This record gives sequence, C-alpha cells and structure tokens, in this order.
Amino acid sequence: MAPGGYAIHIGEEMIAITGITGRIGGRLADQLLDRGIGVRAVVRNPQKGEEWKKKGCQVVVAQPTDREALTKAFTGAEAVFILPAPTFDPQPDFAEAYTAMTAHRDAVRAANVERVLYLSTVGAQARQTNLLSQHTIGEGVFGELSAPVTFLRPAWFLENAAWDIPSAREAGVMHSFLNPLDRPLPMVSVRDISRLAADLILEKWEGKRVVELEGPARVSPKDLARTLAKAMGRTVNVQAVPRESWEGLFVSQGMVNPYPRIRMLDGFNEGWIDFEGEENVIRKGKTTAERIIQELIEKA
Repeated sequence: MAPGGYAIHIGEEMIAITGITGRIGGRLADQLLDRGIGVRAVVRNPQKGEEWKKKGCQVVVAQPTDREALTKAFTGAEAVFILPAPTFDPQPDFAEAYTAMTAHRDAVRAANVERVLYLSTVGAQARQTNLLSQHTIGEGVFGELSAPVTFLRPAWFLENAAWDIPSAREAGVMHSFLNPLDRPLPMVSVRDISRLAADLILEKWEGKRVVELEGPARVSPKDLARTLAKAMGRTVNVQAVPRESWEGLFVSQGMVNPYPRIRMLDGFNEGWIDFEGEENVIRKGKTTAERIIQELIEKA
C-alpha cells in the first residue's frame, strides 16, 4: 500500500506526461521508466522529444492550447500528468492559463483518460489574486472532470536558492523577498516532488483529492544564508529587499504586469499563502536544504 492507504497499480499501462522537458516532469518520467511503466512524452518542440525517444518513450507533439493535438496525445493513456507551463508575467485576467487549462481538460475528457495528476502549488486555495492564482484556475477547471483528479500542492521550491548563489559567492549577501527573515517556511525539493508524483499517478482513487507536500524541515531565509555560508566557506549575510522597491525592480527586469508576483510574495510573507490541510496530513519529503544547496553550488 502507498502512503495514505491507496493501492499502487503497476501493469501494462501508459502515462502521458506534459512538461516532460522540465525538472519535475523529466524526473517523473525517469522514475516511471525505471519502474517499467510506459511513458508518452508530450512536447511542444519535436527536437526536445528526441532525448525521450532514445529512452524508450513515445513522443507526441502538441501545443498547450491545441485541443485536437492534446486529445491525440492523451488517447490510449491510462493517466495524464498535467504540469502547466509557468507564466511569470501574466495578463491581468490570467487568460493564458485559462485557455491552456481548458484545452487540456477537454482533451482529457475526449480521450477518456482514467485519472489525472495535476501539479498545483501551496496556496492554490487562496482567494486573494496573485501569481499562483493560475493554479486556482487550473484546479477549478480540472475539478469539473468526472474522472478522478489529484491536485499535488508542493511548497516553495528549495531550488529557487539557485538565484542567490552569485551574490552570496561574490559579495557575501543573499537578497530575500521573503520576510520576516527568521520565519521558517515550508520548502521542498524537485526531487521529492517528482518522487511523490510517481507514487500518486500509479495509485487508484475516486473523486478529487488534494495532496500537500513539504520537505523534512521548514526553512527561513536566515537558514538558507547559513547553509550557503557553510557550503561556500565564507560569511553570507541575508538582507530583505524593501517591498517599496519591488515594482520598479520587476519592471526594470522586463515585467509588464508585476502585480501578481508582488501579491504572491505578500501572500508568503503575510501567511495567506500556506497549506490548507492540517500538519498531520501534509506529506514530508526527505531531501534537506543542505543537500540541495550543495548540489546547486556544485552546478553553478
């Protein structure tokens, strides 16, 4: 039995994976292949499908808003992993997310897929509009399916610390948008997300369910700075980026609509982006912040 009491089903089956060229989708595919499960890679660029074809995957090309192509990609698959393409500078009404999600939902329905695993996010239940509202929309759209759907809501990615390495290494400073600096937040590694996703997509369940995931311990910005310092062998101080500077900073980086990103950060800092379930039902990963930081530094 899998954690939570759901039975793992392994047989001659095919799992279609969207977002397979990304970190989570790729790791998920590798884990399924290692378990002897058939994988169909759904890609936008046929060249990016070549790697997966060499690994033994079926490869289907489909754009995220092409219902017909997505239906062909999903037909014959017992389950589908939906990894929405991230939009960091969305239109004010999140029209791109809605269009893509409805296309995927309609394709799942037309292909008669048995079950769906949708990669959502911590805080998808928040009512305040923010960057993660794209997943609020996605959960609503896929919640309309009659097929069983699992919404996997992982915490803040530990791998986001990759952005902090250059300034920490060169200047001994880590700039944090998360504040208070000493408040631990739920964070999790891509490795743990893909591992749990591989378990969940092979389970049999009924209806709609939410599974929330964090790492083995909560981590504050100060914790991250200490971990960076230890791994680099130098002092690393953490500094909060003043909120009044965010809009100008994001616009200078090319963003047209920085408001959703600003509100997402507000949500983490003010506490209204958080897990919905009680602590005793939140799944725990095994990968520590120390391990991820060390790997990120070695790759930098």
